[in-house]
Amino acid sequence: MGWVILGVVVVLILAFLFFAYNGLVTARNRTQEAWSEIDVELKRRHDLIPNLVNTVQGYMGHERGTLEAVTNARANAIAAGATGDQAKIGQAENALTQSLRSLFAVAENYPDLKAISAFTNLQENLTATEDKLEFSRRFYNGNVRDYNTRLQTVPTSFIAGAFGFKAFGFFQADEGDRAVPQVSFNTGAPPAPTPGSSLPPAGGQGGPPAPGSSGPPPPQS
Repeated sequence: MGWVILGVVVVLILAFLFFAYNGLVTARNRTQEAWSEIDVELKRRHDLIPNLVNTVQGYMGHERGTLEAVTNARANAIAAGATGDQAKIGQAENALTQSLRSLFAVAENYPDLKAISAFTNLQENLTATEDKLEFSRRFYNGNVRDYNTRLQTVPTSFIAGAFGFKAFGFFQADEGDRAVPQVSFNTGAPPAPTPGSSLPPAGGQGGPPAPGSSGPPPPQS
């Protein structure tokens, strides 16, 4: 009877090890797959930026500093991506988003760009890419949370340590970059800005009052 009990205990332990190990592998693979989706969108954004710079530089030639900032930020983001370090990649991509935000803010002062189809198409593609990137970021971070939780909880943590499972880093965004960007240079009334959007809506800040309107009241002395 003692040998039977011992055999049952051994079988239960082996079954636990089997399911725990396979669960960790599954969670790790899902996290890696989620990261690959982010990587696709980041590369897509990197590929769009040179065309954007080439399109606007003919109209914004004297905005050399802004264009160089975007180009340098893109180069830094690509270099960070080669490291595979999520923290470095997130920091570099946030800097790239900031430079793009500045570029689109400056572009508001060039109304001729509104008539350039190449520019508006790039805007739409960048906005769609940012939308997909935000979704992929959330999906990835959710998988990282679940996987890292398994690594840190007993008794799975013992198995993870024994077999060399490593935690993943979260792909963080700046507070101002969490919302889906809203970018539009269409004529007519500008869209309402989204708080904290990655790329601000175009159309300028305010504008002259409509003909016949009295405009804002003068400041009180």
